[in-house]
Amino acid sequence: MTFEKDSKFISRRKFLGAAAAMVGGVALAACGQTNSGGGAAPAGGATAAPGAAAAGGPAGTVKWSTWGNPGEIERFKLYTEDFNKRNPNIKAELIPVPNDGYEAKLLTQLSGGSAPDVFYSGDSTMSKLIANKTIVELTDLLKGPTSKSKPEDFYDGLWGAARTPGDNKIFGVTVDCNPMVLWYNKKLLQESGITTMPADMQKDGKWTFAAFQDMCKQIVAKGKRGMIIENWWAPIYSWVTTNGGKVFDGENFVADKDEKAKEGFKFIYDNLQDKTFTYSGSLPKGQGVDAMFMSQQVGFVGAGRWLLPVFKKNASLDFDIVSWPTNTGKKIDAAGIPTAYMVQNAKAQSPDAAFAFLTDFVSKEGQTFRLTGGGNAVPSIKGADAVVSEGNLPANWQALIDSRETGYALWPSQANRSGLSDDFGKIFDALFLQGGDIDSTMKKMADAVAAKTAK
Repeated sequence: MTFEKDSKFISRRKFLGAAAAMVGGVALAACGQTNSGGGAAPAGGATAAPGAAAAGGPAGTVKWSTWGNPGEIERFKLYTEDFNKRNPNIKAELIPVPNDGYEAKLLTQLSGGSAPDVFYSGDSTMSKLIANKTIVELTDLLKGPTSKSKPEDFYDGLWGAARTPGDNKIFGVTVDCNPMVLWYNKKLLQESGITTMPADMQKDGKWTFAAFQDMCKQIVAKGKRGMIIENWWAPIYSWVTTNGGKVFDGENFVADKDEKAKEGFKFIYDNLQDKTFTYSGSLPKGQGVDAMFMSQQVGFVGAGRWLLPVFKKNASLDFDIVSWPTNTGKKIDAAGIPTAYMVQNAKAQSPDAAFAFLTDFVSKEGQTFRLTGGGNAVPSIKGADAVVSEGNLPANWQALIDSRETGYALWPSQANRSGLSDDFGKIFDALFLQGGDIDSTMKKMADAVAAKTAK
C-alpha cells in the first residue's frame, strides 16, 4: 500500500502501507493495516515453539491470510511450516494478500464464500465483520480447554474494536502490538547542546511537555528539525492523553468540551506554528521520516518498534527511545498502541483446526517465534517480553514495555464509525497545512462524528 499521489493527507492505512514500503525487506509493525512480526529467523533455524508433534487433536485444512512486506511474509511462511510440523493432522496454508485493497478484497471474498479460514483484520474492519456476522465470537473458545491464549493473558488496553463495549464479547485477538514511543537521535541532541538525554530525564520524573519542547527548540536553533509529526490517530492522540485529556468518553465525542484535550491538540498546533514540529505532509516528496532521522536532520520521531530493523542496520546511527512526555505530573501516561487482530471465519472449513491455528499464532510461543531475531513489534501476551530486550537495542527498550502496559488501542467509538479516521485525517491535514484554530477544528470533528453516527 502506498501514498496516493493526489493527496497529501495520510490516513492510518496509507501511513502503515507507506511504512511497509519504507522498510522494504525487513519486518515492520503490527499496526492496523500492516503487519505482525516479520523479523529474521531465529539463529540456527531454531523455533521458539518447540514440542513433539501431537498425534491427536483437531484435523483439517486451514487457509489463512495477512498483509505484509517480503520480510514479514517470509517469517509467516516459517511459522506456518513450524505449525504444520507440530500439528501433523492440520495442513495450514498461507495466502498472502497485498496491502493495497486488503479490506475490499477480504470483504468480497467473505461475500462470495471464498475467504480464508483465519485472517488479519485492522481495527476499522472489525465492526463490519462483527455486524455482518462473518467472523466467530471467540470469547468461550479462548477461555476453553484447547486455548493457548486465555483472555486474561493479554493486556487489557489492547482489545480495542475487537471486544464489544458493554458485554465484552471477543471477536479478534491482538497478534502483537506497537506502543508509541519517541525515537531520538543522540548525536544530533548532543550537537545541539543537550547534555541530559530524554531517557534519563524520564527516569528522574522530569520528562514533561516543557522539557521536550525546550529540546526541540535547541535542535531547531542549530538548523535541524525538532520533531516530525505524522497525521494518524496514534501520534496525534498521544499528545492529548498524556496531557490528561479525552477524545471520546464511551461512545461520545468529548474533545470539543474537554479543556485538557484541546490543550493537547493546541500543543501540536503551536509547535507546528513555531517550527519546533514539522508536519510530515509538508515535506518534499521523497523525504521520509526514517531517512531524515538517519541523515541527522531531525531529533525526534514518534513510532512503534517497527523502526528498529532499519535503524539498527545503520552503524553510524546512535539512537534510543523514551516514553511519550507527560503534562500530568506522572512519569508515564497513556499513549496510543497500533494493533492488528487475528479473526476466524464463521464459515471455516474445519472450525476446530482453524481455532487451533489462531490460538497458537497469538500464544506466548507463537508470538515469541514470530518476533525473535527481527525485533519489529512488542508481544501483546504476557510472558514473551524477552524478545524486546534482544541485543539491548534500543538501550531503553523498557520504554516499549512500560508504554504497552499504560497505553491503548484505537477506541471502538472511532474505529466502529466507518470512515471517521479518514475524516479526522482530512480535518487535521487542513489545520496543519492551512492554519486555523483548535475550537473550530474540534467542531468539525464533532460534526464528523455526528454525521457518521446518523448513518
